[in-house]
Amino acid sequence: MKKICVLRLGHRRVRDRRITTHVFLVARAFGAQEGILSGEEDSNVVQSIRKVVDLWGGDFQLRYEKDWKKFLNERKKEGWKIAHLTMYGENFESVAKAVEKCVVVVGSTKVPPEMYEIADWNLAVTNQPHSEVAALALFLDRVYGGKELGFEFKGKLRVIPSKKGKCVVEQEGVH
Repeated sequence: MKKICVLRLGHRRVRDRRITTHVFLVARAFGAQEGILSGEEDSNVVQSIRKVVDLWGGDFQLRYEKDWKKFLNERKKEGWKIAHLTMYGENFESVAKAVEKCVVVVGSTKVPPEMYEIADWNLAVTNQPHSEVAALALFLDRVYGGKELGFEFKGKLRVIPSKKGKCVVEQEGVH
């Protein structure tokens, strides 16, 4: 089973709250098991994602980590690979297929030069300015080969797909 952790590097509470929340929503929905928030501590983002997991299911865990370098170095010692998503990197497609145990780093502020050195791979979805949320979604889609689109989440709420309108039901036996 693949193990994926998404590290949001350089989060700024006021400026990045919405985009960081979206990074972790995508991480959860597209198959990551863990999220790490680094930069400014932001309990609102953490609580928001925990509420989503509680309502919609999944095993996604999110926590704050002050020292991102220490965290990444510890993971490397445990055999994890580090994939840094950046528009300055090499094409991501060939690496994504081989990922098994990986921390995917998604930057916020200007990424420190050390990140490029710590990473096993500096990967680009495209070498043009783009959204980090889109880059993460595309990368995880390639990691899982599209299978993440069929993942089942056991939560309190479930969407019943429909051509028109919204249909959300409470699942029985889930508390």
